[in-house]
Amino acid sequence: MISWQVAVDGPLLEFDVATRNAVRSVRTALGSILLNHLGAGFSDLGGPVPAMPALLLSAALAGWLELRAGLRRWWYPLPVAVLAGVLVPLLIVPAKTWFARPGPFGVPLSPEQLGWYPSGHTATSAIAYGTAALLLGRTLDRTARQWLYGLTALGCLGVGAGLVWSDYHWLLDVLASWCLAGLVLQGLWLLTARLTGHRARLTRR
Repeated sequence: MISWQVAVDGPLLEFDVATRNAVRSVRTALGSILLNHLGAGFSDLGGPVPAMPALLLSAALAGWLELRAGLRRWWYPLPVAVLAGVLVPLLIVPAKTWFARPGPFGVPLSPEQLGWYPSGHTATSAIAYGTAALLLGRTLDRTARQWLYGLTALGCLGVGAGLVWSDYHWLLDVLASWCLAGLVLQGLWLLTARLTGHRARLTRR
């Protein structure tokens, strides 16, 4: 629905404008350098660095823990992580090129720009950190896994909030990337269960 509204310049985009204006007003009224730095800092967490190295390191750690636990297909975290990393540009770059949406400042795109929709930083953080949590979570007990999933979700939420707070993206850019990341993570969750041959393991602890 969001993509359709962006494609046809539909009325839902007025919500983006209202949100941008409200955030700017709050940011100006507060004048908080700390909040501005936090917003930019959380936004940076959605870049390829550090998201992709964190994903690969988490996959390597998960594989090592699975090997120690005696799992026959202990190697599965690395190919799953690589697939997740490859899916980000494969899905985001064509979409940015197709929609070619200008950013919150309203400046027309230059020929070399891809567009703002959907948010690459949001998708990168949600898919990379989400996949890392998925892979590591399978090696943890239930309580630790829930903490890991919760902290990962909060971190990804912080990335999206930072992007909107810093005027780097429209809110709908962020929401659309979260929707996309949810579908990707669900697919990777099913793939992981299939590779290990232990679907019940995802819920047994």
